[in-house]
Amino acid sequence: MKKQILWFFVLSLFFTGICEAGQPDGQLTFTITPAVGQDTKQVNLWLPYPVSDEFQTISDMRITGNFDSRAVYRDPSSEVIYLRATWSTPPEPPQCVMQFHISQKDRRNPGIEQSDDGYPEIIAPYLRATRFVPADDPEIKKIALNAIQGKKGTLEKAKAIYDWVVENTFRDPDVQACGLGFPARTLQQHNGGGKCADLSAVFVTLARAAGVPARDVYGLRLASPEDGDVTSGFHCWAEFYLPGTGWVMVDPADVRKMMLVHTLELKDKDTDAWRSFFWGGDNLFRLVLEKNSRGVRLNGAKKPLPYFMYPAAQVDGRMLDYFDSTAFQYKVSFKAD
Repeated sequence: MKKQILWFFVLSLFFTGICEAGQPDGQLTFTITPAVGQDTKQVNLWLPYPVSDEFQTISDMRITGNFDSRAVYRDPSSEVIYLRATWSTPPEPPQCVMQFHISQKDRRNPGIEQSDDGYPEIIAPYLRATRFVPADDPEIKKIALNAIQGKKGTLEKAKAIYDWVVENTFRDPDVQACGLGFPARTLQQHNGGGKCADLSAVFVTLARAAGVPARDVYGLRLASPEDGDVTSGFHCWAEFYLPGTGWVMVDPADVRKMMLVHTLELKDKDTDAWRSFFWGGDNLFRLVLEKNSRGVRLNGAKKPLPYFMYPAAQVDGRMLDYFDSTAFQYKVSFKAD
């Protein structure tokens, strides 16, 4: 018994250390220089445009560069807000810099409770199946219904879906960047293997298939941000809507990442601790760039994106590979206050 108490004490100190170190205020700078050739005629750049919400305050937004035009757009069919910059026959390499200050609040929610209220009308889109959220796929529907068997209410069902994703997926280190984000592909062709875009998409799709409103969240997540290059910090997680509480954050992909990093199995006590830590919000450094941006069609783009988190650029009609920041040429840097 004493050993168990000591173990929880040490683990709580570890989590507290992460949380206290994980949310400094500071300045983020996105520098994008789309790779072009000498005869380039037209360049389009799209960049997620972060806004303030309950947990983050965005201020001192500055957009600079040698673009011909720029504008901020809001996609009417989703929550996506983004900057579009364009160049016509650029005489020099295109460059766009987005710089802003971020301050944050603790995202943990100790008061997750369900009321008897139904879902408001505005939540209806987060229950729908789409091309990129195939909640009506027969195999996915079957998985979802099996996962929530015997569960009642939104909270129990959402927790059952969260547990199912943790127990039946894994982080595949060979997947490029954050993954493609195709849930059927992840489950049916890759045995549940993927990275954060894949596993978060699985949660959202299964949740909707189970009648639980859910959406993807895209941004940056840094355990202990330090001044300098944080381009590798792009991350995806998820939220579900709970009557009486509102949107509740979950991150099953980070549970599987911690299991990989620390060589853990599902039966280990540390795994249970990580499950709790990433259920209902945490206090790590997180910048929300977009929500519900799956399948968004950006103004001027030739086709919709599977998801919108990374900078996207089209050069003479050819979309650059946003998974490869070096070839694309973009960088994110952080400087603490």
